[in-house]
Order: sequence, then C-alpha cells, then structure tokens
Amino acid sequence: MARYFKYKSAAEVVEDAKRLGHELRVSEDFSPLFQPLTIGRRTVGNRLVVQPMEGCDGTLDGRPDELTYRRYVRFGAGGAKIIWGEATAIADEARMNPRQLWLHDGSESEIARMLDGCRNAHREAEGNDDGLLIGLQLTHSGRFSCRKPLLATHDPVLDPLTMDKSLGRRVAPEDSLLTDDDLKRIEDQYLVAARKAVAMGVDFLDIKQCHRYLLSELLAARNRPGDYGGSLENRTRLVRNVLGRIREEFPNVLLATRMNVFDGVPHRGEGEDFIGVPVPHALPLVTAFGTNLDNPAEEDLSEPLQVVRWLRDWGVRLINVTAGNPYANPHFVRPAEFPPIDGYHSPEHPLLGVLRHFRLTRAVQEAVPDVAVVGSGYSWLQDFAPHAAAANIASGHAALAGFGRATLSQPDFARQLRDTGQFDRKRVCRTFSYCTNLMRTKDHPLGQYATGCPPFDKEVYGPLWKEAEPKLTKKK
Repeated sequence: MARYFKYKSAAEVVEDAKRLGHELRVSEDFSPLFQPLTIGRRTVGNRLVVQPMEGCDGTLDGRPDELTYRRYVRFGAGGAKIIWGEATAIADEARMNPRQLWLHDGSESEIARMLDGCRNAHREAEGNDDGLLIGLQLTHSGRFSCRKPLLATHDPVLDPLTMDKSLGRRVAPEDSLLTDDDLKRIEDQYLVAARKAVAMGVDFLDIKQCHRYLLSELLAARNRPGDYGGSLENRTRLVRNVLGRIREEFPNVLLATRMNVFDGVPHRGEGEDFIGVPVPHALPLVTAFGTNLDNPAEEDLSEPLQVVRWLRDWGVRLINVTAGNPYANPHFVRPAEFPPIDGYHSPEHPLLGVLRHFRLTRAVQEAVPDVAVVGSGYSWLQDFAPHAAAANIASGHAALAGFGRATLSQPDFARQLRDTGQFDRKRVCRTFSYCTNLMRTKDHPLGQYATGCPPFDKEVYGPLWKEAEPKLTKKK
C-alpha cells in the first residue's frame, strides 16, 4: 500500500488538508501548550496529556507488574502535567484482558504505589509536582469482557462480530443481556472502586464511556427495554447515578470521563488490498451513538452534545473526546500509517481521521466552554502534532491535547518540546501499529502480550516483538 505521511513541513500538512477539502490550522508558537489551566478547583501546569494507554502488562490478579511501574515512572518524568491513568476494571468479570489492572482489596496498595511512583518521578525530574494531575480510569468492559461478553444491548451489526469464548461461538440474538438489577449491582461496584481510588489520593476519576465498552454501549442502547434503554435520559442513567453518588460522597474529587461522541459502523477488509468497507447493515442503524443512522459515515452530534451538557451539570469538569471502536473500526479511533494485524487498510486518508477527531473535539468544547476538553488523534501527525495542538488550543477548539501511542515511543515528549522546541525525531511514533500488534498477540502464557514500542524502546520490547512476530505472521 502507498505511504500517506510524506510531509516535510507543517505547511505541507495544511496544504494536503486543503486538497482533501478541509481546513487545518497549525502554529509555530508552542507557548499555548505550556500555559496553565484551571480545571474545577485545580490548576494544571501545561496543556499536554498522557492518554489512558493500557499496557496489558499487569498480573493475573490485577496488580501492576514490572513493566507497568516502568511506564508510569517514565510518564511521570516526561513533563506532561496530566497523567491519565489507564483503564482499571471495577471487577474481575469487567476486565478486557487477563492482564488488565483490576482495583480490589488485593491490588489497591500496588496500584497506589504505581501512581505514587509516577508522582515521585515527576517531582524528581521537575523539582516539584506543582500543577500535576494524576487520575485513574474506572471501566467495565461489557461486550468486550474477556471472561464472557456482558451485553448492555443487542447490536445487529456488532453482535455477529463479537466472540463469546466461553461458548466457542459468536454472540447470538437469543443470548441474555445484563438485567436492570445487574446494572444496579455494577453501579455499586463503581462506587466501591471509586472509594479505593480516592483513598489512594488520585487527583481525578474518569468514568469510562468510550469504544463500545459497557457505558459507551449503553449510550447507544435505543433498543434496550427498561430503565437503562430507549430514551437518552434512560441511556445515561447508570453514568448519572455513578457520578452523582461519587460527587455526594467525595465532593472535592475532580470528575472526568473519556467519551465516544461518534461510533460509526464496523468495517472489515475486502479485496486484494484488504481495504476496509462497512460490514453489511440495514438502515436506519439501531445502535450507533453520535452517528447519522441513515448515513453512518456522518456524525450526528445532537445526542452527544446533550450528554456533555448533562455531564457538566452532573459535576464533570474534564472530558476526553474520542470515537469509534478499536476492534470494529480502528481507523476512526487511531488513524495509522499501517493497520494492526487484525485490522484493514484505511478506507480514507488518515489525515481525514485526524481532522474528524479535531472537528468532534471542537464541537464538544464549544458546547461546554466551561469544561476542560481533551482532544485526541494527534499521533499520526508525528513531528507536526504540536503545531496542530498549539493551534487548536490557541483557537479555543480544545483546552488540552492528548497523546496516546506517541507516549510509548517518547514518554518525555512534553519535556522534549519544552526544552528543544520539537519532538525527538529519532523517537517520534510513526503509527506502524507495532504496539497494537503486540496487544493482539494472545498466544502467551498469561493470555496477553504486554504492549510498548519495539522500534523505539528496543531494549525492553524488542525481545517481546521477536517472540510475538512469528505468531502474528502465522495468524495472518
């Protein structure tokens, strides 16, 4: 396949966006990225965010392991002022993979030590921890729980793609859903986990609503009966209750959420070039949040913007905007130069995916100007990501810029940019999907390979890649 990223300057990226029919703003002035920002009662020291990137490197009982500690020490020392702790399950049955962090009595002290190590590394590198916020993302994986899919609703498009390993078959329409009573119990599980996280001293709590995990799927559950489906008010009942109970018990804790505002439709590769095409689907779609149900290539933000206004009213002061599903339509989530092993070649220029992220983030920020909104999608821009981030923040299109994959190859990206005026070109993420491919290699004694950056963190992840690559080739 042809390479897309051939740019030698930020101006060339702007010109290519124009060729594709869109406007992209860039700036050579990076000072907006290093301005402080008030979020709720807290002040953050710069606008750069380490996104909640799962390392899939914990222990089988949900504790951080050696590589987990290493990542967070490196993130803490890297200069970004928001470290968004990765998805941490509220129960064993809620875990997305068998090495995902899981917050319970036996893991609480170790997760606290991981976050303390992150904060201490920041103090050591920066001389203090002024303006630093460290949070934790609480999650229930729902449909993508590794033990067994726990469905909030039946999705006629996504069900045929969802494997129930416990039964050795795809999810079927007759398979049972989580009941309303189940969801009430899950609400209680969120509260138990939140209490533990607050006891650790986290600066903010993220109640995860993205990528078609449980709370994200509920946002789209128009076809679900009962108190948690149908109307938008019902579909937000669980997150509303969880946020309300946390706020009542811990009024000083900063509330956050990473949220899908556009689901789209699943894609699968076809043809000799294995380019992604939408899977067969009837129109109008039944369960796709933020999506034009009659034309799923387009977003419809009427419901997402209502939800973000409600979230503001429910006390949320930090929203991280995202889109799509990493298992079903990864080109919406993370535009890439090369797709992951279980993906497909992008049906669109990756720059269009970046611009979609920017467009969605701008709409959310304009809807809730008093909320700090984090934009995503920067990694594919590589060396020119800070140019776009600075322009977005200066224009008021986002309050903060989030970096995901790019932090695995260059965890000190913020300090590099501050001290040298550019990223370290020898460690800039090239979006070749090595990290995702490691995650997708399940043939491991613990059921899951740890993920990182084999090209630019060779000492640690090179040997893992050498071990995993033959398995990936065989799978392909």
